[in-house]
Amino acid sequence: MSGLAISTTGLVHIYRAHGHDVAALSGIGITVRPGELVGLLGPSGAGKSTLLQLCGGLLTPSAGRLQVGEHNVAAMTDTELDRMRSGDVGIVLQGAGRNLIPYLNPVDNIRYAQLAAPRDRDLPAPESILELVGLGNHAQSPLAQLTPGQVQLCAVAVGIATLPGLLLADEPTSQLDHHARDEVLAAIRTVNAETGMTVLLVTHDPEVAATLPRTVTIRDGRIASEGRSGEEYAVVAVDGSLPLPPHVAELLPAGTLVQVTTDNGDIRLTPVKQEGNQ
Repeated sequence: MSGLAISTTGLVHIYRAHGHDVAALSGIGITVRPGELVGLLGPSGAGKSTLLQLCGGLLTPSAGRLQVGEHNVAAMTDTELDRMRSGDVGIVLQGAGRNLIPYLNPVDNIRYAQLAAPRDRDLPAPESILELVGLGNHAQSPLAQLTPGQVQLCAVAVGIATLPGLLLADEPTSQLDHHARDEVLAAIRTVNAETGMTVLLVTHDPEVAATLPRTVTIRDGRIASEGRSGEEYAVVAVDGSLPLPPHVAELLPAGTLVQVTTDNGDIRLTPVKQEGNQ
């Protein structure tokens, strides 16, 4: 299967907490091309994992459009979502152990993950999946004998057990030392490069983010900025609004009047002094 595209417009997710409605996502618009490797960044509670779970059909959008490949996720039934996850979308949850059966070795974990795949699906050999992520020599090793990095690699292998078109990975390098982190990242890049699988990866680690070809930063449930090869850019929303980078927002607090002018193609934002302000 080739990589799946992701497209959202006005995506909203609202949940109930302590008797109040909370907007985890407030009108997210994002496009990921087939075969892209994209990192989702942002502070805790910003909505990164929520977006990931929506793309995997683990949560239901409250409003807006969400397209994953040919799947209109917001309109799918539970049965259709199960089928999508069983073949087209692989998910690696945060915490490697949540993705694995502890008493099964790596090759048997992959075989188990493949059981739910559609019967008409041409499945790869489990051993080839382990080779792809660099665990070929540990196919029969008990999980208890593997290092934390190798256990995480096994979780990634389970996530791609059916060679889906989209891999959703939630903090796959958290709680790993630098060497193990780099091994896991290298494996994910190899999967992306050799299969064309689209990868959406949540991370808090700025060093991880700096290695990714594209990043999307989410703050307060909205797209705050995008990164390309380490450079950050603000993103104009569909409604014309422009979230300011934090270091600029500190200089222009909420309520500040700003004059927008153009000069030979350059756009300038100039704060306007208001009566009563110093």
